[in-house]
Amino acid sequence: MAYIEIEHLTKDYGKGRGIYDVSLEIEKGEVYGFVGINGAGKTTTIRHMMGFIKPDEGNVSIKGLDATKSSAEVKRYVSYIPGEINFPGNTTGEEFLKEQIYLSGRGNWDRAKELIELLQLDATANVHAMSKGMKQKTAIVTALASDADILIMDEPTTGLDPLMRDLFIELLKEEKERGKTIFMSSHIFQEVEEICDRVAVIQKGKIIEVVDMKNIRYNKNKEYRMEFKSEEAFKQFISLGYQINRVKPEDLQVFVQVHDNQINELIQSLKAFDLVYFKEIKVHFEDYITEVFKEDV
Repeated sequence: MAYIEIEHLTKDYGKGRGIYDVSLEIEKGEVYGFVGINGAGKTTTIRHMMGFIKPDEGNVSIKGLDATKSSAEVKRYVSYIPGEINFPGNTTGEEFLKEQIYLSGRGNWDRAKELIELLQLDATANVHAMSKGMKQKTAIVTALASDADILIMDEPTTGLDPLMRDLFIELLKEEKERGKTIFMSSHIFQEVEEICDRVAVIQKGKIIEVVDMKNIRYNKNKEYRMEFKSEEAFKQFISLGYQINRVKPEDLQVFVQVHDNQINELIQSLKAFDLVYFKEIKVHFEDYITEVFKEDV
């Protein structure tokens, strides 16, 4: 059994809003990304995982426990960062953090203090007077200091500046090294590409793709862009029979796709030509997802 299992989850709010037959399996120690545009169903799915919503159909199990029927027990193993952060009470950040550590029965204040310093959080401020970014940092410290087995996070970097976002990704990498299981929604493709093992893509409430990120990071089919010094060389190369993805005749440029095992052959072929330019075009997750959305329209 998967560590987190979502089976045929459906919640229909009417007028095309909701989630429909969502099924995912997240393994122990995996960092699993969840991407889609606003309104695609990310938060609805996550709220089911936390037991906040009862599904119309299907179910979620976490460590073998039903997330709806055993939500209190599930929360013993889970730390959660919601998409919209509204702190209860009228306390300082420090008081709130200490209370959360006490209530969860996990983690310690020393770890919280380390995170407060790293994230440059003013924990003496009243939680209701905090900016969006400070509230986000407080939620991150709460989640990471609690030392839960599972982290479930809904757009956790919202409100963070790029420097803090990079730091947060490094913290998640440390959590992964410690064997934590992480499920995170995001609209920032770069952070998903950097940290996730697999990514599910949701559109209009349905899962349209599950991507193994190794296939993005270590794609064996490479694309190269090259520009030739003469039209004669340009035409001669095209006649060699390589897979041509695109050509720009006005610039004497060719975009060639080759498998890893063809690269040496390509290099040998190019020795006979005078090139102005030769460069591999890296495929990023954002490029891949753009194509997925185009195909699904």
